[in-house]
Amino acid sequence: MLVAALVAIIGLTDSAYLTVKHLRGDYVRCGDDCSAVLGSKYADVAGVPLAAIGAIAYFTVFVAAVLGALGQSIARRVVALIAIPMAVTSLWLVYLQAFIIHSFCRYCLLSAAACIALAALVLIDWLLRRRAR
Repeated sequence: MLVAALVAIIGLTDSAYLTVKHLRGDYVRCGDDCSAVLGSKYADVAGVPLAAIGAIAYFTVFVAAVLGALGQSIARRVVALIAIPMAVTSLWLVYLQAFIIHSFCRYCLLSAAACIALAALVLIDWLLRRRAR
């Protein structure tokens, strides 16, 4: 669970950076591809930056992962309940970048990698616990 907490911090930092840039209307310095993705209609949901939703999810996963590492079994379930939908959503967003927007944002890909890593850690944790029984 501590590795999951570390991955969540990486995702939180990335998402918080993008959220601040989005809310301030600042240019994200990573090229035209980033601008195409971050300026697309998919960059926010009902006026809320998608990165802000990600930051909240990463923060929740971080707190739950730390609690899980301290022995709170319900916290492990919370990590799983959030990490799996995050990974599925990330796969959808990578699909949008590849086939709809035709541009990739490095920051978005970092977030997708973090989400997939979190889902993989949940799966590994589940398999190890299952095997121990």
